[in-house]
Amino acid sequence: MNKDTVIKSLKIAVAAVLSIAIAGELGLRYSATAGIITVLSIQNTKKETIKSARNRTLAFVCALLIARLLFGILGFSLPAFAGYLFLFALLCFYADWGEAIAMDSVLITHFLTERSMAMALIANEAGLFFIGTTVGILVNLHLRRRKNEFQMLSDEVDHQIKEILSQMSCFLYPEDKSSCTPADLLSLQKALRAAKTSALTNYNNALFRKDTYEIDYIEMRRQQSILLSEIYMNIRSISCLPKEAMEVSGLLIKIEQGYHRNNTVEGLLKDLDLLLLELKDHALPLSRDEFEARAILFYILKQLHRLLLIKREFILNHSS
Repeated sequence: MNKDTVIKSLKIAVAAVLSIAIAGELGLRYSATAGIITVLSIQNTKKETIKSARNRTLAFVCALLIARLLFGILGFSLPAFAGYLFLFALLCFYADWGEAIAMDSVLITHFLTERSMAMALIANEAGLFFIGTTVGILVNLHLRRRKNEFQMLSDEVDHQIKEILSQMSCFLYPEDKSSCTPADLLSLQKALRAAKTSALTNYNNALFRKDTYEIDYIEMRRQQSILLSEIYMNIRSISCLPKEAMEVSGLLIKIEQGYHRNNTVEGLLKDLDLLLLELKDHALPLSRDEFEARAILFYILKQLHRLLLIKREFILNHSS
């Protein structure tokens, strides 16, 4: 069991007890319901908490109106409650308020139990709803961006990409590519998913000052990961080993060595352009296999150019 799970469990317990205590001090009936509402109001991020509170408030008003209509027509009976559940659930599913069905219906059962929808009882249920929801929101307002967590996860993404670049530089040496299987491609996808989750959580915990840097960073690395997968497949398709393969391998090593978060990649782009110019001056291939291999290597360089441009575009967009 990790630390976050323990903290969240403690937060739920304390918040629920606090809601029940407040409702009890105010003399509200069914005060324990306030605690349940608080438990259902606590979400993983501030944005989710505010959105959930808004949806449940609208749903609660609708639940009161539907209950008033059905209990007024059919009396405080099970058929009336069944009719209420049908109409309310239908509305919630249509409006995407599914999380409000259980919470608001618990409050409506109090009218069925009391066989009354007097204003005093409506005020009581509204008080329970307000206390439970408000405490849930206040408890979640302390959530902060976890920059350290994102830093660690994004560093792992960068490490996986550096490993892949290093592996690919070695894959260009042997003519037999059957053993060239970069397992880090799968590890990279896993690291990207974890880092993206952390970035989205941080973004949704910032209610007012929205910063997309972390989300954009992971999206940039995701686009690069797609190119790396394509480059790997191209390397695997090379059937012979021209001398140009060593030069492309050398460039991959340079990219791997210069691979860090704040690198503008301007120097690497110049190195790549110089290599392209050098390759154009090489003698023409002597065989079909050599021609195809050199064509693939040239295409790999174009993909590496795109890989570096993706990074430069990101740096330029976030330099201000």
